[in-house]
Amino acid sequence: MIEDRIQKIEAQLKESANIPEANKADLLKLLAALKEEVGTLARSHEEDARSIAKFMDASAHEATRAEKKPELIKAALSGLTASVESFEASHPKLAEVVNQIAVRLSNMGL
Repeated sequence: MIEDRIQKIEAQLKESANIPEANKADLLKLLAALKEEVGTLARSHEEDARSIAKFMDASAHEATRAEKKPELIKAALSGLTASVESFEASHPKLAEVVNQIAVRLSNMGL
């Protein structure tokens, strides 16, 4: 289920005409890293991994909208960041990937 959601996000990013190609490539690379980390987490904390995937889905949706709504992307990124905070010590790579995604979206002006 989590892998399906992440594949959906990948397709959404690939198809988006609202994100420059360089940013899209960076986000897809980070999403691949997130997929790996969430897959590892899902084996021991499935519900938490689902939350992370859902917040990533919301973040991708807001990033790919034609009409940007900064308050919605901020809320989605805040949820994404909060969903991994408790795993920062046990899954530092996961926290790092999520932070990089948030920074990348922020640098895009979102």
